[in-house]
Amino acid sequence: MKVQNKNIVVTGAGGGMGRQLVLALLNKGAGVAAIDINKEALDETASLAGKNGTNLSCYVLDITNNLAVIETVDVILKQFKTIDGLINNAGIIQAFVGVNELDYDKIDRVFNVNFWGTLYLTKAFLPHLLTRPEAHIVNVSSMGGFMSFPTQTIYGASKAAVKILTEGLYAELKDSAVRVTVIHPGAIATNITVNSGLAGPAVDAGNSKNEGMALSPVIAADLIIKAMEKNKFRATIGKDAWVLDKLYRLSPKIATNFIGKMMKKSLARQGS
Repeated sequence: MKVQNKNIVVTGAGGGMGRQLVLALLNKGAGVAAIDINKEALDETASLAGKNGTNLSCYVLDITNNLAVIETVDVILKQFKTIDGLINNAGIIQAFVGVNELDYDKIDRVFNVNFWGTLYLTKAFLPHLLTRPEAHIVNVSSMGGFMSFPTQTIYGASKAAVKILTEGLYAELKDSAVRVTVIHPGAIATNITVNSGLAGPAVDAGNSKNEGMALSPVIAADLIIKAMEKNKFRATIGKDAWVLDKLYRLSPKIATNFIGKMMKKSLARQGS
């Protein structure tokens, strides 16, 4: 589905990939309903939109609150009249600890944002999307959604749930006008650590160049929109996600052991 002259909803629009998705969609001539829990972050996104801001509306929403989601979707539909696309981008990570050390409230929070938030928005918009001549749902999973990353096990499980949800939706909606794409980003230079309530350095998410080994969210957003416009079933974003996807397909055990070693080294460096 080409995004020009379409109205598209983006969650997690206050920063990182979400912000860059909003700005890129506006540049391509789309109308955007931007959703985020952080009003100040949304205001900054709106400010960065500049002259394209006339095609942008912002909505402060806690996507883990299903009643609030339903109410906000009603407001969006009344304002835009038609919505053609939904990009479920909002997500958080967990603290870098094992399952044994992770409290249940932290586990619930990760699943509430990553999985339930995605499901709530999808369920709320789907009846309307099914009435459109063409429509598209894009759900952002993770490379942690197709293979395990120790000390991010709950995060990975929530993103694996997004993967299966998306692939199931694809099969259920295959004979409709609604296309469905699952996205598996690798390391992206965003402030997801800080936005997840964890300690970490701030990142210049607007930098169009790579941040070390991490891919710029500007480039990531462009690749996600291209996957959407090409109606791809799935897309890996970043060389790391592409390589690990191939390695996991070759041998899940070897891939799991490899990532385990890399995670141990990374955590050791952070602790030193």
